[in-house]
Amino acid sequence: MLLDNIKTPMLGLYYLATLPQRQYAATQREARCQVPVMVLFYHRVADENPNGWTISNARFQAQVEWLQKRFEIVTLEEGQRRIAAEQNDRPTVCITFDDGYADNCTTAIPWLLDHDIPFTYFVASNHVQSGEPFAHDIQCGQPLAPNTALQLREMAKAGVEIGAHTRTHADLGEMTSEKAIYDEIVGSKRDLESLIDRPVRYFAFPFGLPENLSTAAFRVAFQAGLWGVCSAYGGYNLPGDDSFHLQRIHGDPEWSRFRNWLTVDPRKLSRKREFNPKDYRNHF
Repeated sequence: MLLDNIKTPMLGLYYLATLPQRQYAATQREARCQVPVMVLFYHRVADENPNGWTISNARFQAQVEWLQKRFEIVTLEEGQRRIAAEQNDRPTVCITFDDGYADNCTTAIPWLLDHDIPFTYFVASNHVQSGEPFAHDIQCGQPLAPNTALQLREMAKAGVEIGAHTRTHADLGEMTSEKAIYDEIVGSKRDLESLIDRPVRYFAFPFGLPENLSTAAFRVAFQAGLWGVCSAYGGYNLPGDDSFHLQRIHGDPEWSRFRNWLTVDPRKLSRKREFNPKDYRNHF
C-alpha cells in the first residue's frame, strides 16, 4: 500500500512530463495511419462490496465519458478490421468485461445500452448455469453473484456481443491436456450459444497473463472457428499486428494509470507480443 502511495503521484508526474511528447507522437501516428487499437477490460462495476476487481459506477461512467471525447468506441469486430487493414488513422478503443457479475446489470450495462456504447461481455458458462460464485471471490470471503441466464439473454437481445471465458474460469496455462483445454474453450462457446441462441465469436483467457495462455489454447480457439481471443496483460494492438490475438488494457480505477495507458506510454509501445500466430495457425 505504501509503495502504491508513492508510485501513483510519480506516475502522474511522469504522465504530465511526457504529455507534449505523447501528443506529438500521436499526431505522427495519425499521419502515418498507425494509430493503435486499444481494448479495455473491466470485471465488476458496483458501489457495494468493493474489491480489487471492482470499479465504482461514478468512476466507470467518468472513464467512458473521457473516452467518448477522445476516441471512437467500436466493436471488437471493427477493431480487428482496422488492425488487419494495416492502417488506422483514428484513436480507437473497444470495451470488454470479464467473468460475468450480476452487479453489472444494475447500473453499468443499462447505462452503456442507453448511450449506444458497444461492448463485449465475456462470461464463464458454468457459473451462469449453476449460480455458483467465482473461486477467487470465495477465497476473499466475499462470494458475489454471477450473471443469470436471463440477464445474458436480455443483453444478447439488446445487441451485446457475448463472449466465452471458459466453463469454470480455468487457468489454461496450467493445463497440459488439449482435450481439457477444448472442453473449457469450445464447451463454453457451445454452452453460451445454446443459452442465448446466438453465435459466440470471441474468447477471453481467464487471468490473461502470459503464464495463463498457451499455444495449445490458441490453436484450439483458432480451429474452433472463433474470430479472436483476448489476453489481459496490457498492450497495444498496432495496425498490421495479429488481429486474432487482441491485447487488452485494464480499466484501472486510478486515473493516473488509466490515462497513462490510454495516451500511449512510450515505454510500453514496443513491448514484445506474446505468441506467434505461425505457432497455432500452421496446425490448422
